[in-house]
Amino acid sequence: MIDLTREGGLWVVTLNRPDKANSLTSEMLAELCELIEAGAGDPDLRALVLTGAGDRVFSAGADLEEARAGLATSTLWERLSSAIAALPCLTIAALNGTLAGGAFGMALACDLRIAVSGARFFYPVAKLGFLPQPSDPVRMAALIGPARAKLVLLAGQKLSADEALAFGLIDRIVPGDVVQAARDLAGDALTGDRDVLRAIKAMCAGAAG
Repeated sequence: MIDLTREGGLWVVTLNRPDKANSLTSEMLAELCELIEAGAGDPDLRALVLTGAGDRVFSAGADLEEARAGLATSTLWERLSSAIAALPCLTIAALNGTLAGGAFGMALACDLRIAVSGARFFYPVAKLGFLPQPSDPVRMAALIGPARAKLVLLAGQKLSADEALAFGLIDRIVPGDVVQAARDLAGDALTGDRDVLRAIKAMCAGAAG
């Protein structure tokens, strides 16, 4: 249910469970963690794109049955987002539809987030009685500010793509093929000097810190 397509130095990772809104099981999360961690050791990896199958939902977060059984509080979520954030290459969340719940972590950990116009964004942890992943409020507040992070996490508000763009939660709304748009954004990273590109990313991380 996790598909990986290698296109030279570009990896496209697809959550492929569209019949269940690309919701994530513990098996899928573990596979994603292993895949991303393997990517960190691949010197040929220049850019990584995360997307979902279908044209409506990137991911609804945790599989409902597994969430009730404890997946909602699994350490795999934080392991995954930490692994994505640690990648030395360009990372892009190509949001083909709605982003919800625990799936926020992997998108927030990416360098860039682009989305289709019909995407919606919500993280209903307050209503469901779960804490978000530890790094999610920090990354969200860094992008959109503390008050707007509370709007999403405490007030449980759903954001449209336009609102998410205005807030700074996403970087661009894409009218067509969001994965192709991600490929286009990755163009310089795929052709430039690898060591220089990695140094630029490290410099950006230092500025953010």
